[in-house]
Amino acid sequence: MARGKHKKRKKGLLIFTLVFAMIAFVIAGLNYFAVENLLEKGSSYSKVEFENQLVPEKDEKGNWYFVADRDFKVMHLTDIHIGGGFMSKAVDEKALNAVAAMITKEKPDLVIATGDITFPVPYRAGTFNNHSGIKAFANLMESLGVYWDVTFGNHDAEAYSYFGREAVAEFYENEEYKYCLFQAGPEDVDGYGNHTVEVKNSEGVITQAIILIDSQAYVKDNIIESIKGTYDNIHPNQVEWYESEILRMNDENAKISEEAVPVKSLAFFHIPLVEMDDAWTEFKNNGYKDTDSFRYTEGLIGELGRQVCCGYGEDDMFEKMLELGSTKAMFNGHDHVNSTTFEYKGITFSYGYSIDYFAYSGIDKQGSQRGCTMITCRPDTSFAIDKYNYYSDRYDLEGFEREEVTMQFEDVTYQVIPE
Repeated sequence: MARGKHKKRKKGLLIFTLVFAMIAFVIAGLNYFAVENLLEKGSSYSKVEFENQLVPEKDEKGNWYFVADRDFKVMHLTDIHIGGGFMSKAVDEKALNAVAAMITKEKPDLVIATGDITFPVPYRAGTFNNHSGIKAFANLMESLGVYWDVTFGNHDAEAYSYFGREAVAEFYENEEYKYCLFQAGPEDVDGYGNHTVEVKNSEGVITQAIILIDSQAYVKDNIIESIKGTYDNIHPNQVEWYESEILRMNDENAKISEEAVPVKSLAFFHIPLVEMDDAWTEFKNNGYKDTDSFRYTEGLIGELGRQVCCGYGEDDMFEKMLELGSTKAMFNGHDHVNSTTFEYKGITFSYGYSIDYFAYSGIDKQGSQRGCTMITCRPDTSFAIDKYNYYSDRYDLEGFEREEVTMQFEDVTYQVIPE
């Protein structure tokens, strides 16, 4: 009798193994064809037609720079969230289409995507492969022929993803992508992608420095912390690196013109600083009226629960920005339905419109949060921020179809009373 039970268990285990193997085989096949179609979709768009496209160069230190005596246009995108699997194929194609339409219209000199380009969550996308999403995005950008750069988000290389952060950084640095300006950054500085892109005039003066920073992911790089959402902060040696870069550029400008010191800069990263939460709380507690240190500009906070998902610790990045007097605005993503821009203690904080069709349940049917931010860097070192919703008439373009959505925040207004 015991021997019979043993045989039944072995037979049951064999059947289970065969069924599991068949399911895995079918999923692998579905993902293969889905990824092939997605990559083909990314490569299918026509090049953007520029009247005078600026071409970047590298200085002797290996830093990218553009020479411009005209306005320099930066497009900020964030939280594109390409699943890259067979279960996300339809929404992934919508995300690529939205990005392509806005870039084709705006013709930016540089596109910066501040993280979460991918979202390879297996129970949603049907894959652990984070390579397919970033490759689809890279194919899209190279097909459009627009210079682009990225910072890392928390989803770009999860603990369960096929590829870690170092491997993703190596992917972006691949010489195959001739329009990508990503650099992994110094090896002795935490994170990947800490680097600068400079805009100079014809005299060599840096009129705007673009600083890209890895805002890290989770306090501990494991699945439990990713589920809990225990977000990390910018690390101390990154703050030191930031200071050294500002001082380096100050020295370069001082050799040409003392009036160009401190160099003006804009910072881009994924997870908002703690001060963004502090500032919005101050505004909210004051009845949504400006305070001595807070000035509201536009947009809203649409997240429920924890409205600003900043890191759980503290860092000195904002304090260092105030001390050096260089960075006048910072741009981040992470919270998909937040779109506000405000000034706090003299520095502008700006959430980017998200692209996300996938990560938030039902968000593909909503539209108030989807769009892009255009930043115009002027030769006199000033800048302007303009935000555009993807479903506005601005992007009613021939050759690009947009889905029907609900503008979920159309009637939502904060009681903002101008001073």
